[in-house]
Amino acid sequence: MALHCSKLALFITLLVALAAPSAATSASLVGVNYGRVADNLPPPESVPRLLASIGVGRVRLYDAEPAVLHAFANTGVELVVGLPDRCLPAVATDQNEALEWAGAHVLAFLPAAKIVAVTVGNEVLTGVNAASLARCLVPAMENLHAALAALGLDRDVAVTSAHSLAILATPSFPPSGATFRPDLLPFVRDVLNFHARTGSSLFVNAYPYFAYAEDPSRIALDYALLDPGAAGFADPATGLRYTNLLYAQVDAVYHAIASASKGGGVEVLVSETGWPSAGDANETGATSENAARYNGNLMRLVAQQKGTPLVPGTPLRAYVFALFNENQKAGPSSERNFGLFKQEGTPTYQLPGVPVHQDGNSTAASGAGQGTTAGPSGESGYFSVSGASPVSSPDHPILLMLTNYLESELQLTRLATELAAVIALEIVLLRIL
Repeated sequence: MALHCSKLALFITLLVALAAPSAATSASLVGVNYGRVADNLPPPESVPRLLASIGVGRVRLYDAEPAVLHAFANTGVELVVGLPDRCLPAVATDQNEALEWAGAHVLAFLPAAKIVAVTVGNEVLTGVNAASLARCLVPAMENLHAALAALGLDRDVAVTSAHSLAILATPSFPPSGATFRPDLLPFVRDVLNFHARTGSSLFVNAYPYFAYAEDPSRIALDYALLDPGAAGFADPATGLRYTNLLYAQVDAVYHAIASASKGGGVEVLVSETGWPSAGDANETGATSENAARYNGNLMRLVAQQKGTPLVPGTPLRAYVFALFNENQKAGPSSERNFGLFKQEGTPTYQLPGVPVHQDGNSTAASGAGQGTTAGPSGESGYFSVSGASPVSSPDHPILLMLTNYLESELQLTRLATELAAVIALEIVLLRIL
């Protein structure tokens, strides 16, 4: 056993030495939503390499599928997992259900998977099931937070909720005039109280595209695309100048929070934002050129680590929607064309200033690299945010061998971790019962 451990330690030492430039990118503030409403996506095992190709180290999931969490194990990618809407009634009414879910979908995958937050539902207050689920939202958040506390994870894993801008009663301009819808205000106040008490951020899905597509005659395209040269507008009540629509949308939420909670104090994080690369004939502005401009500008804004005009000291944090085009999403064509990547793993378009490290056209499907494509000046092909280090592909033959060896060892580690999680969960349940 000692010999086995010493051999493993030697292999790890060699691996670290060879892969020194490949530190995880989770220091970056930009993230991406990994939705899977499709039947033609690459296997989850290939996704970390795709993320590395654009320097993204943060991912938001809409569930906590074991196969996906295993794929991110030991990658350093920071994960936000989701409690699906269908689980809210049970978790809201039964503390044991919350405890079982937290044990099976969070504890069982730590520390290999870097889970930092759980979103309870998605757009629950404005979704198709709002009438039945709205009252479940905060009780589910409370029970899940209590479950994480019982497991000793509440300091490491936040509980939050994600909302559409449809929770606002007024448009995003002027931001100072924004308030929450009166019919939703009781629920929103409870949500804000939870976030203020636990220190977690309010997640908001903000899309300048939809505002522009709805009224292209009044909203300038460069303002919606976050172009640095856009003329912008000044809020008549505050005098603050807005040079892009996303800033206005985020600050509208901040103003609504201040109005609802008499002072605010809750950080707003953009959990979804993006621009479609294609759409139906009547979907104004849905082009690959505009999508590249929007997402490229978004990454530039996030990389500056600056806040919005209203909260300049709080860096903007955002998750791009989405990683892939999802061919089974309902609605107009644009809904199926928000992805940075196509189903085979090739870029949908080239992001400005973001050269892609592409391991051959079949990388995503096979999970094995066949070569590299450098940037225009021989760059290695990574977009670095806030000093994040690039993640290298294991192209060195020795590194490949060591990686394969470690993967087999990590399988044993994962099994041991899951067994320990089950034992810990049973101990907690016995104490409660």
